[in-house]
Amino acid sequence: MGTYILKRIMAIIPIFLLATLLTFGMIHLSPVDPAEAYLSAAHIQSTDEILAQKRHEFGLDQPLHVQYVNSIIKICQFDFGISYLSNKPVWEEVTYRMPATIQLALGSIILAILVSVPLGFLAGIKKNSGIDHFSRLLSFFGASIPSFWLGYLLIFFFSVKLDLFPVEGIGTWKHLVLPSVTLALPLIALYTRLLRASVLESLQEPYVLFARTRGIHEKVIMGKHVLRIAISPMITGLGMNLGKLLTGTIIVEAVFSWPGFGRYFIEAIFNRDVPVIQCYVLLAAGLFIFSNLIVDLIQMWIDPRISRKGGQRQ
Repeated sequence: MGTYILKRIMAIIPIFLLATLLTFGMIHLSPVDPAEAYLSAAHIQSTDEILAQKRHEFGLDQPLHVQYVNSIIKICQFDFGISYLSNKPVWEEVTYRMPATIQLALGSIILAILVSVPLGFLAGIKKNSGIDHFSRLLSFFGASIPSFWLGYLLIFFFSVKLDLFPVEGIGTWKHLVLPSVTLALPLIALYTRLLRASVLESLQEPYVLFARTRGIHEKVIMGKHVLRIAISPMITGLGMNLGKLLTGTIIVEAVFSWPGFGRYFIEAIFNRDVPVIQCYVLLAAGLFIFSNLIVDLIQMWIDPRISRKGGQRQ
């Protein structure tokens, strides 16, 4: 297992370098001049002399390969530069806003798991029953409704009409309920359908038939054999969505005025805050890579059929 983990970590390095290269290329191919963007955000009158001074200060007058190497060195030191808008270190701003995003991401993930696992499992073992039809209806609704519309509906009914939860902001657990539900519903729809289909497939496997012929209790078969293997596709989907949630759910954070990383990124786009945009892209890539690594390791532990050499089923 140690060899497999080492290989997966080594495979991350070229992927991350490619992400840095693409980010670096997009910034330099963009028609937005970082020096002009800085002067505009700082409300400083742009002149040729000031532009030349800022380009030299940002290192933009150096050869591209030198700029790229310098950017890699700074990234390894968690130095993403200074925000044009706040004039503060970008990493300091990110670490200030990231706890709110992590709180929202964990809340939605936990809610999605608590609902989708029992619902998808019961829908799979009780095909065409009432709970199966309910799971299909919920999945169809969750996959169809846009997040921003769901958020506004929840605000209208539970905040404006019933006055049960706050409309916006962060603070108590009540502030977390509506945005977590908004984020969790599409995940519930996805995970429920994945788990249901995987349970139905697992019930047809020979090892389930053999376990029944050996007289093993049905609850043991369902828990130890069926659910353990059937949950694997759901974990894959969880890993793919975890990176997305941790980098900030932009629409939901905007709807609920949640002071997280996604909202910070939107403000950076509107203000052409290049260092923040660069930090967001690289951090998103890193979180997606790390999430997929964790998911691979969890799946390898759950399903022994996964090869430790290449992550393929034997």
